[in-house]
Amino acid sequence: MTRKQQRTLIIIGALVFLGMAVGLILFALRDTLVFFYTPSQLSEKLAEGKVSPGTRVRLGGLVAKGSVKLQDDGVIRFVITDTAKDVSVTFKGILPDLFREGQGVVAEGRLQPDGTFIADTVLAKHDEKYMPREVAEELKKQGLWQHGNEQTEAPRGATPAAASASSSTY
Repeated sequence: MTRKQQRTLIIIGALVFLGMAVGLILFALRDTLVFFYTPSQLSEKLAEGKVSPGTRVRLGGLVAKGSVKLQDDGVIRFVITDTAKDVSVTFKGILPDLFREGQGVVAEGRLQPDGTFIADTVLAKHDEKYMPREVAEELKKQGLWQHGNEQTEAPRGATPAAASASSSTY
């Protein structure tokens, strides 16, 4: 075998190895990717067959007024709405202190075949003016956004960078 053929085989072998490594990484990451949907987007994706029951997703919107129910076994049921569609959510655990009706929330979990969303994580908004970007964008599209032009004030002695960092996290 000539030197040129050896180099070609080494390059081809390296490319095959690299391709297999990338394939394995993508295969491992497919279960960790979590997409964000509003209730309307989720029902649309279900109808199109792009999301199937059991798929892990993040569901964001507002907690519907009068929908929070605490059951005897510690399970909390509530409804997430984007005012066009509603999704019933079941959660067992400790809710964030800022969780309440009419407030922005993001729940992460799996959609069941019966349409109920089983959440294993519930995130409430950070302060009175912050809402997840995706939820705020959907509410703006519907004309329901109330705090679109307001900015969060920085605590005394805080730098502007610290104020913006604190207002954009949960």
